[in-house]
This record gives sequence, C-alpha cells and structure tokens, in this order.
Amino acid sequence: MKFQVFKNGRIVDNFTLCGAYLFGGDGICIRRAQVEFKDGCIHCHKSNLVTAGLALLWPIDGFGQVLLPTTCLPEREKPYILNVELARAKLMQIVNKREDWSFFNNVHGLAESSEEAQDLFIRAIQNIAEPSLASKLADESLNKAIVIAEKLAIKQAESLFQTRSKSHGFGRGCFGCRVDPLEIDNPIYVERLLELFGSATIPIEWSKIEADKGNYDFSTIDACIEMLGNKKLALTAGPLLCFSKKYLPKWMIQSKAGFEKIRETAYQFVSEVVSRYSGAVRAWYAVSGLNAFNHFGFRFEQILEMTRAANMAVKQASDKAIKIIEVSNPWGEYYATTPNSIPPLVYMDMVVQSGINFDAFGLPMQFGSNQSGMHIRDMMQISAILDSFAPIAKPLYMTNVEVPSQSSNGQQDKGLGGIWHEEWNQSCQAKWIEQFYKIAMSKTFVNSVTYSNLIDTDDSTIGCSGLLTDQLEPKESFIALKKIHDGIFKR
Repeated sequence: MKFQVFKNGRIVDNFTLCGAYLFGGDGICIRRAQVEFKDGCIHCHKSNLVTAGLALLWPIDGFGQVLLPTTCLPEREKPYILNVELARAKLMQIVNKREDWSFFNNVHGLAESSEEAQDLFIRAIQNIAEPSLASKLADESLNKAIVIAEKLAIKQAESLFQTRSKSHGFGRGCFGCRVDPLEIDNPIYVERLLELFGSATIPIEWSKIEADKGNYDFSTIDACIEMLGNKKLALTAGPLLCFSKKYLPKWMIQSKAGFEKIRETAYQFVSEVVSRYSGAVRAWYAVSGLNAFNHFGFRFEQILEMTRAANMAVKQASDKAIKIIEVSNPWGEYYATTPNSIPPLVYMDMVVQSGINFDAFGLPMQFGSNQSGMHIRDMMQISAILDSFAPIAKPLYMTNVEVPSQSSNGQQDKGLGGIWHEEWNQSCQAKWIEQFYKIAMSKTFVNSVTYSNLIDTDDSTIGCSGLLTDQLEPKESFIALKKIHDGIFKR
C-alpha cells in the first residue's frame, strides 16, 4: 500500500512520520508491518493481503496536529491520496458516532458546516483523477469535519453529564489525584489536594520498596498514610505489580528466575504491602500494564496467571478491598512492535472470561508526548475509544490522566507529540481537561477520574502536567476542574 502525501496541493518531498502504525479491520495493530516515507509517498509493507488502515500524526490548519486513522483499504498498485483517506475516515466516524449515540439533534451552527464538509469531500472524490485538486478539497473537508467531530462529542457528553449529575450519579471519590510523596509534608500541598479531590492514590514502586530482597522500606507509604488517613479521603494505592523495567527490583531482574519463582515472589510482595495497609486503603491497582509491559517475556497464559495471582494476593490480605486491573494504552499501538504483548480489549476480555476475581479495570490517558499511545487525538476519538470498553461488564476507573501546560523539547516537542488547537499553555490545558472530564464522566460505566499529579514534578511521564505550578499556585486547569467539582457537589 502506498499513500501520496500532499500539502497545499503539492506532493511533499519531506515528511516526518510520528506515531505511524497499520491496523486491521478489527482495529488491532498489524505486527511486523513497516511504514516509511520516500519519494512523496508513505510506503506500507505487511506480511499479508488483508485490508488495512494507516494511522499517523497529521497537521490540520487551524486545529493542530493530531493522530488520525484512515479507513481500512485493500492493497493496490496505485497509491491512495492520504489527504482524501483521512477526510473519509473522519466523516465516517461522525456518521457512525451520531448513530451510536442516537444523537441526531442539530447542534447550533454545525448543520451548515456538516453539509459543507460532505460537499467538499464529494468534490474531492469527483476530482480524484486530479490528485492535487482532490487533496486540497479533502484538506478543506477535514478541517471542517474535525471541528464538527469535537463539538458533537462535547455536546453529547455535556447532555449526559448533566443528566448523571442531576441524578446524583457521582460519588465523592469520583475526583481523584495521584499524590507526590515528596510533597506530602507540605501543608499547602495537602490543603490544595483536599480542596478538590475526594480520593487520593498513593504510588507504589516495588523497585523502591524492596530494593534489597526481603528488606522492605515502607517509610514513604507510611508517611502518606499518616498524613492522609484521617482526612476523609478514599485512599487507593498502586500499582502493586508492573512488569516494566522501571518498577522491577534490580535483584529480581538479575536473578534470571523462572515464571513460577517470579509469581511466588510477586505474590509475597503484594501480600506484604496489602496486609500492612489493609485497614487504610480502600482500593488497590493489583497489576498494571501487563498487556503492554512484559519485561520477562511471559507467555499468553502466564500473563493471565500473573494477573490472577496479583488479585488473589490482594483478596487474601484484604477481603473487602476493591481490586483494579490497569490496562495500558487503550489504542494498543504497542502491539505492532512489542513482542509478548496483547491488544487491550483482547486482554480485558481474556481476564473477564477466565473468571479472575477482580472488581474494575483501570485506564490511563496521557497525551502530549512522542511515545506509544501518547500522541494527541481529538475528543471524538477519545469518546469513541471509551465507548468501546462499555460492553465489558466491569466499571472503568480513569487512573492516570495528564496533559502538559507548556510544550518542551525532546519527546514533548510540539511537532512530535502533537498539538491540540494551539501550542500547549495553561489555557489550553484547562480547556482540554474540562472537555475530557465531561466526556469521561458522562459515561455511566466510568466510576472515577484520577489526575496524575497535582504539582509539576520532574518525575511525571508528561512534563509540566500538574494542576499547580512548582510554587503550588493554581493553574487555570485547577480552577476549571474546581468549577466542575463544585457544580456537582455544591448544589
């Protein structure tokens, strides 16, 4: 498959591929596929002849730079026009989501724009024999379509959000925040935390707690529990287990132990932690990201067995605690390049079908970096991916949400991680958070939303993503979130 890339009606001779991957008709990424740009075309190589779509970071005048998919297309010798296929996919998504949502009311000002977007696309197809003209018409169509898509997603979310709010569908703990143990002794930090959040998540890293085998250092968690335990906060902690290299103790990595020994050691660690805090912690992230992070290369059935063991250990140590299985990267881009990984929905379905005793799934949403799953997407894509988790008969906790309040170099360069409407700043972060929270909390199966960090820290996955500055001054995002919070709980 080949895609010609046009800008302003001209074939480009230079194009940086960011976040690019191929996916099949089931939405699952295609493994061992190669995507490269040369001679004005994106060349897509895969090992079979199945229809496939291409997703990549794409610039849109007046909107930003977001990761967009094409529709699934058959292989052919003649190149497709990428501009046309991206517009086609966005228009199709609008039609499909309006039907899914039974949302046919005319949104003020959008009926005319919708007709214009469709007419422009029809003209692009009519002029497909003139790729330059077709690409320009498709660009105009996409420019209008993506604005329409976001406004529809927000309008639909606000309607359901208001309905849920009026029916008292939100618990006090639906607003959560992951705490920074280094700030827990700062009274201003704790005051800000209590001002907005009804639940707090205490981070747990096995590599720091059991740096030496059999020797546990609980001082950091003890300090958090001591400070927050009597503050009328619902306390959550985790992840207890995560098999990315960062979270694993060095002695375990170096031990070269087999699966049985690793499972036994992991079970022991979970038991130690949960037993110690069973009276204070209400919910545990029992295991995190095993669908994507698999440093030891566990096989399919071993991933399931480790998931089962983690939840069994929590239940054994604290029978009434809520057990959450966190699933990383909801779009599953990692599956294209990461061996021994499982697509997110496949993993979730496996866990449910296998009869593992747990209570909810967790889902992180982090955007603004040139890393798998973290490129900017528009709000309709976010709403649509959440809808795909609805059929799974378990509540969903948004466990780690963050976007930056300013752009930076490296992975967070605006040209690599993406742009949402404008270059990241406090106002842009606040607007994104407001829209995201309303979309997430409009879904009745979403139990709570936990923001990743209250204050800007060097340790966060997304830099400058805090709701407060490093001087503990509220950013616009804190104020916007407080407005949503007070609208629910101060009527």
